[in-house]
Amino acid sequence: MNASPLSSADLDELVRARALLDHPSLTARLSNVVGSPLEKGMARLPERWRGGVGALAHDALLKAMNTAAKTLDSAPRAASPRLHKLLGSVSGGAGGAFGLAGLAVEIPLSTVLIMRAILDIARAEGENIGSAQTRLAALEVFALGGPGRGDDAAESGYYAVRAALATSVGEAARHLAEKGLTSEGAPALVRLITLVATRYKVQLTQKAAGMLVPGIGAAAGAGLNLMFMDHFQDVSRGHFIVRRLERCHGAEAVHTAWQSIDLKRSR
Repeated sequence: MNASPLSSADLDELVRARALLDHPSLTARLSNVVGSPLEKGMARLPERWRGGVGALAHDALLKAMNTAAKTLDSAPRAASPRLHKLLGSVSGGAGGAFGLAGLAVEIPLSTVLIMRAILDIARAEGENIGSAQTRLAALEVFALGGPGRGDDAAESGYYAVRAALATSVGEAARHLAEKGLTSEGAPALVRLITLVATRYKVQLTQKAAGMLVPGIGAAAGAGLNLMFMDHFQDVSRGHFIVRRLERCHGAEAVHTAWQSIDLKRSR
């Protein structure tokens, strides 16, 4: 597609997307709700659990890739963010009642629900949720976040993360186009999920730590999951607004407009 200038309305949409993708970070949101530094919770996490969270994140993302889209109708419709917030809260409340042991079950479930919410927003932004490209774009959301201080999962900007994933996304897209989602062990898809899981596991660790902050207790599971869902819905909305604009105007034009937002902010 040839690059074309963005209209005033499109630029407003891009500014909105930038705000959703940049602020606030997940760490800031967790800290506000928990009311204490997350380091207190981090100190209470067993070393063995921290070591295994990467594998848990990888398996959860793979399951989400294979199951979330099956629960959605592909016909275009408005997103249902409240439904997914409710489902996420129920999942978090049930898992939180059992502490870290419960998270081993709750995290795969909540990841599927988050993926479903992401695809729900993608569909509302004009994406074909049955396509490999859309599902991979949904997977990218788990690696995105706001560049707030202390947010290790978002240590670089939106376009930097997309660029870092681009090669793996392209390889995985070619594999899925040829063989579909049934070949789970495909090296290209495994590499991409591993890259995403490396960032997602930081957010999962923060979530677990938030539940272990003294004085919070297992009852925080529902509230933390609600915040978790809200965070990823915001990020996915920004991500798929950008993708919608790229389909209309070309990636180069949208990126140039994004950079102009940076310049205006710096003045």
